[in-house]
Amino acid sequence: MSGSIYGNLFKISTWGESHGKGIGVVVDGCPAGLTLTEEMIQVYLNRRRPGQTKYATPRKERDQVEILSGVFEQKTTGTPISLVIMNTNQQSGDYSEIANYYRPGHADYTYDEKYGFRDYRGGGRSSGRETIGRVAAGAIAMAILNQLGINVCAYTKSIGDISIDYKSCNKENILLSPLAMPDLEASKAAQALLDDKIKELDSAGGVIECIVSGMPTGIGEPVFDKLDANLAKAILSIGAVKGIEFGSGFKSSQMSGSDNNDNFRFDTEGKVRKVTNHAGGILGGISDGTEIILRASVKPTPSIAKTQDTINKSGENIKVNIKGRHDPIIVPRAVVVVEAMTAVTIVDMLFMSMTSRIDNIKKFFDH
Repeated sequence: MSGSIYGNLFKISTWGESHGKGIGVVVDGCPAGLTLTEEMIQVYLNRRRPGQTKYATPRKERDQVEILSGVFEQKTTGTPISLVIMNTNQQSGDYSEIANYYRPGHADYTYDEKYGFRDYRGGGRSSGRETIGRVAAGAIAMAILNQLGINVCAYTKSIGDISIDYKSCNKENILLSPLAMPDLEASKAAQALLDDKIKELDSAGGVIECIVSGMPTGIGEPVFDKLDANLAKAILSIGAVKGIEFGSGFKSSQMSGSDNNDNFRFDTEGKVRKVTNHAGGILGGISDGTEIILRASVKPTPSIAKTQDTINKSGENIKVNIKGRHDPIIVPRAVVVVEAMTAVTIVDMLFMSMTSRIDNIKKFFDH
């Protein structure tokens, strides 16, 4: 299947299906000498692991990562890093009846149209479980960014019509909230909303906000490999994401130029600063040194027990109630996936930018 490889110089290739033997990723382009252990990667995998709250699928998986190659004595060797996470709690029988009909909101119909065949067990390759490989790769990218003083932090901004109050936010709350919200009061309100959705056999969607701090200026390639363009591709490649914006995003269409423009100033140390950040840290597809701010809109979980209309392969209009183990909301477990894909993209773009100036190349030889 083409389309499973992402990146240019820092390249990841994910593989595996929801109900196959395992899920994994191959990471190519990681520099040698980076400290890397299975425990470091596991921290990120644990954040998207199922079965931890009532707002996630009850499927019980340890999602234990194993490093197969590219690491020796806890240091990367510069060769491809292969990671595997075995599936241990498949219940493929839950999906046997959907082999003959198409679930609303899923990729069942389009996969059949494209390939003439599909793995109907949990959606196969189109399942959210595919994101395990992305998160494992993102953990490696995060380790690289940590060495450079760059931080990537994502969290749930809103669920349904309930949004966080920035004045009540605390970064530590992200891991305390079952919904990954930095505002615990908003989290409680959103939990009540989801409790109602569960009773109604329905689901909800939301928005994930991601902030990249410590970014240097000048990262991003003009025209087709703009930093925001590549970030958009990375985030939109996450199955449930239906929209993305940077900075003021769609609100900027309602602003005047004098309000939307970020004015430049020199600070007391003579460094360039922006008074505002409506651009979200990116100008002309290139980082401007301020925080990169992006938001991803995540659709409601399409697998719901509520009665829906669809069609089957016999050409009949039918009604269905989806069975199996499903998240009433995708957003909380997708937070770390957004972080991971952002980190992978930032690392790749950093590596690409290292050769954009002759003085950068000369520094390498000067050492």
